[in-house]
Amino acid sequence: MTTERRQPALNADERTMLEGWLDYHRRTLAWKCEDLSDAQLRTAAVEPSELSLMGLVRHMAEVERSWFRRVLVGDDAGPIYYSDEDRDGEFHLTDADTWEEAYATWQGEIEIARRHAADFGLDDPSMGKSRFSDEPFTLRWIYTHMIEEYARHNGHADLIRERIDGVTGE
Repeated sequence: MTTERRQPALNADERTMLEGWLDYHRRTLAWKCEDLSDAQLRTAAVEPSELSLMGLVRHMAEVERSWFRRVLVGDDAGPIYYSDEDRDGEFHLTDADTWEEAYATWQGEIEIARRHAADFGLDDPSMGKSRFSDEPFTLRWIYTHMIEEYARHNGHADLIRERIDGVTGE
C-alpha cells in the first residue's frame, strides 16, 4: 500500500481548504502505518503506555464515528471498540485484533463522515449538542476540531514510528 498525500490547495475556498487539511491528516496517519508488520503496528510507544499505531487508527475510527455520525447527524451509532467497562478499549489490543479490520473500519467511518458532511453547509448546526453548553456545533467547528485531533495524534504516530524502525518525516 502506498499512501498518496497531497498538500491542500494554497488558494481555495474555506470548505475546500478545511476538507483538504482533514484529508491530508487522515492520509498522514495512514502513511505512518505503511509497510509495518502486524506486530510493529501493535508496538506500544513507551511503557507503561499502551499507545500504538493500531490503537491510534482504532481511536480515530471512534472519533470519526462520534463527530460525523453521533454529533453531526444525530445517529445513535454505538461504540466500535470501547465500552462503559473499558472506556479506552480502542487502545487495548487483543490477539484477535488485526490491522486489516482496524484499517477497514477506520476507512469505512471516513467514507460515512464524508457522505454526512456533504449534506451540511459549514454554518449548519449539528443535530447533536455540546454536553457543556447544550448548543449545536457547526460543520466548520467539527472540521477544525478533527484537523486538530489528527494533527495531535499524528505527532504521537511520528514518535511511535521512529521508535519502531527509525523512519521519520513530516
